[in-house]
Amino acid sequence: MLNGPLLARLAELASRADELEKLLADPDVIGNRALFQKYAQEYGFASRAAEKYREAQKLRDRRDEAETILAEEPDGELGTLASQELDEIDSTEQALEAEVEELILTEDEDSQRNVIIEIRPGTGGDEAALFAADLFRIYSKYAESRGWTTEMVSSQPTELGGFREVIFAVKGNDVYSHLRFESGGHRVQRVPATEASGRIHTSAVTVAVLPEAEDVDIEINQEDLRIDRFSSSGPGGQSVNRTASAVRLTHEPSGVVVSCQDEKSQHKNLAKAMRVLRSRLYEQEVQARKQKRDATRRSQIGSGDRSERIRTYNYPQDRVTDHRLGKSYSLTQIVAGDIDKLLADLVEKDKEDRLAALNETAGS
Repeated sequence: MLNGPLLARLAELASRADELEKLLADPDVIGNRALFQKYAQEYGFASRAAEKYREAQKLRDRRDEAETILAEEPDGELGTLASQELDEIDSTEQALEAEVEELILTEDEDSQRNVIIEIRPGTGGDEAALFAADLFRIYSKYAESRGWTTEMVSSQPTELGGFREVIFAVKGNDVYSHLRFESGGHRVQRVPATEASGRIHTSAVTVAVLPEAEDVDIEINQEDLRIDRFSSSGPGGQSVNRTASAVRLTHEPSGVVVSCQDEKSQHKNLAKAMRVLRSRLYEQEVQARKQKRDATRRSQIGSGDRSERIRTYNYPQDRVTDHRLGKSYSLTQIVAGDIDKLLADLVEKDKEDRLAALNETAGS
């Protein structure tokens, strides 16, 4: 029988769906495009939960009626029919419970969004920059395998073929739901191409996966922006453009700084920099919501904390170990962009953590 924390969460969402339905009919909300879209997006999820809640309520009423008949006439024809009805209800409730778990335990209002991925080398010098390029290729191959498209937003290549920084967008169906657990520290252990003695080095890279924000998600006051224009540079720092087409945006209230120089057009670089800035500011809001919502969770697998070391790529042993899962995978497959199994395991782990948190909250 569907009950306990899952049913309580459904009831909470059903109540919120009723509130949102009234808000969406409010003339003041209708006249505010940003607010209307925000409520409409939330209503999409809450209304699906409300539908499941109504199904659960109907099943409960059917169960009560069947149990009453069975108690009054256990040996008669009606009792036999009631018993069969209860068996059918049990089966239907099991299926409904699985659907509710999938809905509630993978709850993320940003799951269908496109993403902006930022990859930056940490410790390791040139080798870390080369590993940043390797990760960029892994995600690009994975995106291609799913029919998604990638778009370079900004990059700072090195002379050896690595990146001092690479920022790119991934567009497609449910991109964020698949890649949201990639944020964090990625470590590589291998013999660098730049190492003559053949010693194994350890280098690190940070990855940030940002749900791409729309104009209506974040309102940026132009007075809060400082815009600097400068000449773009290539590997080694040499100037590659005589005109000041590169752009640096500083959002002074938050201190967030975004630079973009890949395009020859200053206007295009400014537009791309605004996309990244908007997404970074939106991510800050997302993280604040998650911290509030997940305050009771012991394990925040989707916290996106970039200081957390989440994965090690061990080339000599041909394995990739995800430290949150405590499991290893074939490095050969991962490098080829075959990361579906790894990502699916992370989603399952997150569902388990969420269910444990719901049960813990209900028991406290």
